Amino acid sequence: MTKKSTSDHKETRHVVIYGYTRQELAKIIQHFESRLPEFVKVTIDSGNLLTKITLTGINSGLELLRFQMNRYQQNLQDLFSEELVTTEDKSLSQVLGELLLENELTVSSAESCTGGNIAHKIVQRSGSSAYFMGSVVSYSNDVKAEVLGVSRSDIGRHGAVSREVAEQMALGAARLMRTDCAIATTGIAGPEGGSPFKPVGTVWFAVKYGERVVSECIRFEGGRDQVIESATNHGLVMLINLLRNTYTAQEDINDD
Repeated sequence: MTKKSTSDHKETRHVVIYGYTRQELAKIIQHFESRLPEFVKVTIDSGNLLTKITLTGINSGLELLRFQMNRYQQNLQDLFSEELVTTEDKSLSQVLGELLLENELTVSSAESCTGGNIAHKIVQRSGSSAYFMGSVVSYSNDVKAEVLGVSRSDIGRHGAVSREVAEQMALGAARLMRTDCAIATTGIAGPEGGSPFKPVGTVWFAVKYGERVVSECIRFEGGRDQVIESATNHGLVMLINLLRNTYTAQEDINDD
């Protein structure tokens, strides 16, 4: 191991990605790590499908070190181009908040299975009152219908955990709080409540930006807390991608 001398310089680079489990990530990044020189170390902080990869380089030549660190960071960006969230040491709420401020947009949330966790994450960022207007935790079908305006007949036909309900929740939140954007979640966090067609961990999402509403269904693994955290991350990433115009629509799912 190379000893750090007083003349050595330290450079750090970050790459934050979304969508991989630890096991999946380990296989993909193995080849990248094997090509790194001894003076560059990789640390990976991963949980609930959100991963921060940190590169730390220590060497005597500052300009060469910076050049190499930028190159390795770019290699990671290329490797995870579709899953990239940011190349800075920032949380999802920070990334989303900056996008909303830059575009002078407001956001609200309508949450069932996440129980207000999306709102909680958003307001952890200082200054969020400039763009976050509020949230409805619509845990019951009555609140979905009476507060958010979700059709009772759609709840009866499709179930509370469905595309139709999620989309109406997002539209209802945006209408109620007069926001440009909205995030909605409805799902089964567990450990009870699942069925063969909608097992525990099933979550429907809807995200609104302007006139566009997109929705998708994800089945998350893990216990109740893990499902809630994973669903929170997923909803935030959906809106980030929609605002960046990088959102890719999920293939149609028939959940009837």
